[in-house]
Amino acid sequence: MSETLSDILDDIGYKIDVANDGYNAIEMISKHDYIMVLMDIKMPGINGVETFKEIKQIRPATKVIMMTAYSVDDLVKEALKEGAYGIIYKPLNIEYLLHFVKKMEKDINILIVDDDPNFCETLKDALEEVKYKIAVSNNGQQAIKYIKENEVDIVFIDIKIPVLNGLEIYLAIKKINPEVTGVMVTGYKYDEVANLVEEALKYDLYTYLYKPLDKGKVITLIEEICRKHFKNL
Repeated sequence: MSETLSDILDDIGYKIDVANDGYNAIEMISKHDYIMVLMDIKMPGINGVETFKEIKQIRPATKVIMMTAYSVDDLVKEALKEGAYGIIYKPLNIEYLLHFVKKMEKDINILIVDDDPNFCETLKDALEEVKYKIAVSNNGQQAIKYIKENEVDIVFIDIKIPVLNGLEIYLAIKKINPEVTGVMVTGYKYDEVANLVEEALKYDLYTYLYKPLDKGKVITLIEEICRKHFKNL
């Protein structure tokens, strides 16, 4: 199956490597930055879910599709809980698999809106390390203009920002592109910004985070949002 699948994907232009067990896959992932992994759930030595957990530690932004020919509900549930993009059952429907892979090629574009240049640069650098496409706006007017002219999937917005506050920016962005997922960030105590956050939540704000941001938690959050985007493509 590995040979057949790699030949098909190679023929349509993908660069493919093959690993025949989880340990080999982990070694290859540690040396190469793969965009996506197609992985069997049941393998000798270390199963696909345990391999996936190791891959997440090494390359958290790598997209993983699990494959199985077995009825392994517990492993399937665990894989999805851990962040796999989806499960494909064998025998594989190649047309469906190629459609699945094509959907996963879509980049996730992120906009950071904050008047603190140091915060923007730190978050931008951290997210670019794991291959996200990042843009920065230092005020609401810039952000609104950028949204009008560019595709954006996720926006991180400082709640308290001069001129237009985070809520006003978020509502303006949602009016331009209702599909944007919003995350508010703040260094203030919740009771100081509660009215802004609660109003934004009425308009599908995804969540809010407190500064300083934890890089690992931010990446986990982005991947959670990405999987939701992916399911709706």
